[in-house]
Amino acid sequence: MNQLNTIGKMAVPFLVLFLMSSLAFAQGPGEGGPRPEPISAGPGEGNQTGPGEPGGVTGPGEPTLYRAGSASELGQLIQQRQQTMAQEMEGMSLESRAVYQNQNRVRVAVHALLAMEDLMGGVGPWVSEVARDFNNSVQATIRTEEKIQKRDFVSRLFFGGDSEAAGELEREMNQTRNMIQELKQLRDECECTEEVRNMFQEQIQNMEQEQTRLQNLAQSEKQNRGLFGWLFG
Repeated sequence: MNQLNTIGKMAVPFLVLFLMSSLAFAQGPGEGGPRPEPISAGPGEGNQTGPGEPGGVTGPGEPTLYRAGSASELGQLIQQRQQTMAQEMEGMSLESRAVYQNQNRVRVAVHALLAMEDLMGGVGPWVSEVARDFNNSVQATIRTEEKIQKRDFVSRLFFGGDSEAAGELEREMNQTRNMIQELKQLRDECECTEEVRNMFQEQIQNMEQEQTRLQNLAQSEKQNRGLFGWLFG
């Protein structure tokens, strides 16, 4: 065992030199830092108009959100939002596209919950409030997941996953878990048609599925310890 530890310590300087040379080669001249990707502000970060007024909740990079007056209109708004998000992804990097492809279903869910406020009866304003809080969490998890996706190969090989980013994801998941429970309670209390209630439930399920995916991602990042982690762990 002592002999293995000695060999491991002797190997460290060579691994560090290899790491530094690999990073320099990977970055190349003038490519030291990551390229920032534009992150669209989500619904709920703008101003809100009264019931029946066009507009609603908007933010930079987001289309105008209209409140639906019926379940069929709500379905049309959801389809339009999905199409818009698909178009947004065309100009993204591969890493960002992978992030948004997964998280877009939650962004659509937030959009839908805000659009259905007038269809939810007395709990409508409460649903919108939770949706805005959820949107803030979505923006945070998008930034964090982009950090994970953009982690370079050499760092991941030697040092493993991004444990700091994984911790950030877990903190956000703790908050969104409570929001989902609150949405379920509001779903049970809403004075709405069965069709609207089913659409409400569909958005909650999308949020839960994304919650599970992000939890698995965080766990995977923490378990990936890299060569150095397994050598001295």
